[in-house]
Amino acid sequence: MSTLEPQIFDVAGKRLAWASERQAVLARNIANISTPGFQAKDSPDFQMVLGGTLGVQPVRTDPNHMEGTVDPGMSARSMTETTARTTDKNGVRLEEQLMKVADTETLNSTVTAIFKSYMTMFNVALGKAS
Repeated sequence: MSTLEPQIFDVAGKRLAWASERQAVLARNIANISTPGFQAKDSPDFQMVLGGTLGVQPVRTDPNHMEGTVDPGMSARSMTETTARTTDKNGVRLEEQLMKVADTETLNSTVTAIFKSYMTMFNVALGKAS
């Protein structure tokens, strides 16, 4: 990454790659929904992929600014979730997999929208606004 390229693009690229990999894993789970003995898998949490780079706190540049806090809802999800066995004697529940697919799709759309916003902002700053 060059010194002119903001870290947000690097993180966005990693997030998009992670979302693509997760969609492939979830699609494999759904494809094997009737395979006896098949166990559903999931990609590691994105925070694990980044290796702790999301633990950055905002810096107070003025004593009147409020201190930053980490949202407790943003903690990593457990990868050891137990899935109930289905009638096919496997660990794939369609509803659970479809919810994960929708969640990943939403994250992918959000990252893409943020990336587009930054690109628009840079184009305006460089005088290339259309």
